[in-house]
Amino acid sequence: MSASLRIEQLEAAAFTRHLDDFQRLLAACVEQGASIGFILPLADSVNRRFWTEAVAPGLARGTRLLFAALQDDRVVGSVQLVLDTPANQPHRADVVKLQVHPDWRRQGLARRLMQAVEAAARAEGRELLTLDTRSDDHAEPLYLSLGYQVVGRIPGYSLDARQPERRDSTTLMYKTLNAVPVKLGAFS
Repeated sequence: MSASLRIEQLEAAAFTRHLDDFQRLLAACVEQGASIGFILPLADSVNRRFWTEAVAPGLARGTRLLFAALQDDRVVGSVQLVLDTPANQPHRADVVKLQVHPDWRRQGLARRLMQAVEAAARAEGRELLTLDTRSDDHAEPLYLSLGYQVVGRIPGYSLDARQPERRDSTTLMYKTLNAVPVKLGAFS
């Protein structure tokens, strides 16, 4: 891994400067079959609309945090933390859209991105992270190695990015951060 590679949380202005990079990253990942909510062919307009209408407003409101792996100021990976939870779930956040460009996989970037998102979640006072991933996907062992627990699988949850006639299962996972130990006998 290059010494100039860094993980950064991007605010709205920095995100806007890197918008084209994020679009290229998403397109490359979907082209390789990533199950991140899109199917092929991925139209440029659909790609751009995701970033400008789903991500940008959340960044501006502070309800979504965006982390980027930057190599020579070019985005080669990203992950998001969604803080916009119901009133009865202020302790929780969702990890979404972990992406690493195919040319940068198997170099520890996904792990570093996840560590950054977990640190930010702690700083935001979030104690429970949830995510879903395509069952048996290459990301599932990563999440398990980071301490995420499997809740279960939902069969036929989403269309396959490259073969939309096929439906993939998803695995729901969670991780407790800064868990407060329960005192034994407290409920007796």
